[in-house]
Amino acid sequence: MTMLACENLTVQVGHRTLVRNLSLKLRAGDLLGIVGTNGAGKTTLLRALVGLLPATQGRVELAEKALAAWPARARAKLLGYLPQGHSVHWPLPGRDVVALGRLPHGDAQTSSGRLAIEQAMDITDTTAFAATTVQTLSGGERARVMLARVLAGNPAALLADEPLAALDPAHQLRMMALLQRQASQGRAIGMVLHDLALAARFCTRVAVLHQGQLLAEGPPASVLTDHILAQAFGVRGVRLEHAGVACTIPWELADG
Repeated sequence: MTMLACENLTVQVGHRTLVRNLSLKLRAGDLLGIVGTNGAGKTTLLRALVGLLPATQGRVELAEKALAAWPARARAKLLGYLPQGHSVHWPLPGRDVVALGRLPHGDAQTSSGRLAIEQAMDITDTTAFAATTVQTLSGGERARVMLARVLAGNPAALLADEPLAALDPAHQLRMMALLQRQASQGRAIGMVLHDLALAARFCTRVAVLHQGQLLAEGPPASVLTDHILAQAFGVRGVRLEHAGVACTIPWELADG
């Protein structure tokens, strides 16, 4: 089932067109990596898909119904969003932050809500932070707590904007493996990331944005080609294969 989609989406902010005529689908079971240079339109796309930026033209659908037609609480139950930055403005313990993910369900104090919170903290390796003020955590630890908050809501679709940015290599691998498992269990996941090797290894599909447009979309091996890398990023890559999985590592500038 298509959980989230946009068709001919254009987003303008002031006089700037940040996303232009972009169509994309996120299906149950997808782990979609959204890649592109800084300023390619990745964050704008995610913000438009969750309704934080209005579409200038085009249409966004959630579960095959117009996004705007969903009541706010029903939409929040279906669609989770993890923005950049992982900011927390209140001195709350980790468990209380994760419990905020149950607000659309209104059941954080019930047995089912508590179980969802505990499970989200367990799979994100954040149980140790349950009583720790989140503002005292490192950036990577906060990132995992904020992901737990989203997962506690058990959304059918999840959009994450650079969730790996503050993580060390080991936790990047754990995060990607976690999101891969979540997708394999039927969740639709779209994430912005910059590591092409991780995108190639873990994602079922990759969408490459360039100057606000969709340059290519499909399985990583068919998208992360020499031609696309040069056009979108201005680089040439080296292809590696291990245990039957191929990945691409940016190696040098295309004009070098």
